Amino acid sequence: MNGAEKAGNPLAAERTGKLIARFAIPAIISMLVSSLYNIVDQIFIGQGVGMLGNAATNIAFPISIICTATALLLGIGSASNYNLESGAGNQEKACGIVGTGLSMLVICGMVIAGIVLLFLDPLLQIFGVTPEILPYAQDYTGITAWGIPFLILSTGGNHLIRADRSPAYSMTCVLTGAVLNTILDPLFIFGFHLGIKGAAWATVIGQAVSGFLVILYFARFRRLELTKDMLKPQGRLVKAIASLGVASCINQISMAAVQITMNNTLRFYGAGSIYGSDIPLACVGVISKVNMVFMAICIGTSQGCQPIWGFNYGAGAYARVRETYYKAFRIALVIGSVFFLCFQFFPRQLVSIFGTGSEEYFQFAERYFHIFMFMTFMNGIQPISSGFFTSIGKAKLGIAVSLTRQVIFLLPLILIFPIFMGIDGVMYAGPIADGAAALVAVGFAVREIRRMKEADGGQDEGMNG
Repeated sequence: MNGAEKAGNPLAAERTGKLIARFAIPAIISMLVSSLYNIVDQIFIGQGVGMLGNAATNIAFPISIICTATALLLGIGSASNYNLESGAGNQEKACGIVGTGLSMLVICGMVIAGIVLLFLDPLLQIFGVTPEILPYAQDYTGITAWGIPFLILSTGGNHLIRADRSPAYSMTCVLTGAVLNTILDPLFIFGFHLGIKGAAWATVIGQAVSGFLVILYFARFRRLELTKDMLKPQGRLVKAIASLGVASCINQISMAAVQITMNNTLRFYGAGSIYGSDIPLACVGVISKVNMVFMAICIGTSQGCQPIWGFNYGAGAYARVRETYYKAFRIALVIGSVFFLCFQFFPRQLVSIFGTGSEEYFQFAERYFHIFMFMTFMNGIQPISSGFFTSIGKAKLGIAVSLTRQVIFLLPLILIFPIFMGIDGVMYAGPIADGAAALVAVGFAVREIRRMKEADGGQDEGMNG
């Protein structure tokens, strides 16, 4: 790509603040709408089925995380490579990466769905199910497994649609499916009296519609040149995709590992507390869905910035890369502070949205919000920084930052602290892991920014753009 072509590309020429708004707002809305699949199910299940229904969705949540991990591995990996190659002027290779990414999304979705359906009961046992929750988890997970191929295609495909400079269409894909899910949930649960099965079928239908819209985009509305031959997976391109998508994937996989460990820890130590096993499982399931709203905004901001970071880094416009990171960092701090105040002052009101429970249920939820979520104001720094490193081709650094909170800090702490503190140990593990992970992310980001300044002579052109 020559200088004139780069200048004509909005990623190279428009003000970074305007670009962040253009790409991040649709990405945030898409992430929020994606979160609604779980949140809406949780609300209607809580109101129509009860606490055990909420606990069942928590038991099934690791499967959703694994699907998201696969989608991000292929979706972000493909989109990041596409942006870097486009910025460097290698358009044919960039399009080939998109074709391979789309094919792998479909293949992996079908494989994961098959595994879940074949090994449903053993998986639920691993995820920490109790005898009371088991029948609800079997119904919910057994049905939603049929939507896994559509979930992975729509989640990963939307990253490629945004990379193709169609953020509004990407938002429409997710929004359409989520709105449909929201309409069908009460109809199936209360109108047709299907209970938790109704919530599951509503989710599958919404995911199928979103997946179809992704297929329609690449069949009819794409801007990039995509041929049938490009849809055949190529080993070298899969490797390139995985190298830049693995950071986001590992972050999700580590979340699944933590969720599974958390469920089993809550089940074990909860049995010896005044709460029992089912109350902690239900509460943490609800609170994790509430936290998904906050994380959706942070991750959406990161995803919206990735085309800007990737293209300008590939083009050597390091000042614009730094400027975009600074602004994304500030956004994460502001959003984190708002959610911190909500979590600290309105925990009971937030949990009440998802149905009723005993006084012990609400007491545990309030304590969990106050203690485990105490560092919320800093929790957006890690996903912003991890996305930043991935976008500029620093895959190993992105992986390192992704691993810090979940694997390096949180996972050991939720195993060690409860030995001495009982179920309260799980709660105190959260803020310690969050604070440490944020400091590590900032340290690595400062180092990379200094390197870019040295590369362009220490100038920060356009910092007021």
